Amino acid sequence: MLMFAQLLTPPYIPFVFSFLIMVGIGLIEVVGLGLGHLDLDGDGPPDAGDSVLGWLGLGGELPVLIWLTSLLGCFTLTGIAAQQTMTALSGAPLHPSVATGAALLVGTVLNTFAANGLARIMPGFETTVVSTDDLLRRRGTILEGTARRGSPARAKVIDHHGQAHFVMLEPHEDADIIAAGETALLVRREGKLFFAMPDRPTFLNPI
Repeated sequence: MLMFAQLLTPPYIPFVFSFLIMVGIGLIEVVGLGLGHLDLDGDGPPDAGDSVLGWLGLGGELPVLIWLTSLLGCFTLTGIAAQQTMTALSGAPLHPSVATGAALLVGTVLNTFAANGLARIMPGFETTVVSTDDLLRRRGTILEGTARRGSPARAKVIDHHGQAHFVMLEPHEDADIIAAGETALLVRREGKLFFAMPDRPTFLNPI
């Protein structure tokens, strides 16, 4: 309890906040709220390997969210360790601004090693990566709203590896309407927008 109370004091607040953000990112990924469809989980710039971004570990092999989580973890651990060490040596922790700056600097350096290490092992977890076009000829389920031409709705599509993908979907035909909970066959796409044909007969469309 003493340690917990200490973490809620001003010298530790930046690192507690960083830890909460890190946990929040993890929870969002676990429950599948679709951050990936915002491209936050995409790879880094393809030519970043020879730049500052490449040195930081954002070379194009490590997803951005994993890199960010790693950075937050390094920052949190470095900051708490620094405050604990200074308290043991001098009897008082560093000022929050000083501790934050030092932890950010040291944490960034540590994260370069952590991120580059993760990038080397990441390919082992990418055996189920699929192309966007691989979702064509698969069925999607409308999660919310009603899909009409010009008014797409969010749908869930399961690929052949059993992984869920969240896409925006419109009916292929102008007259079709696909309501929440209904399934449809994805037949084509334009950019990030998919077009699908409802599984039910078209004459059952609601008016």
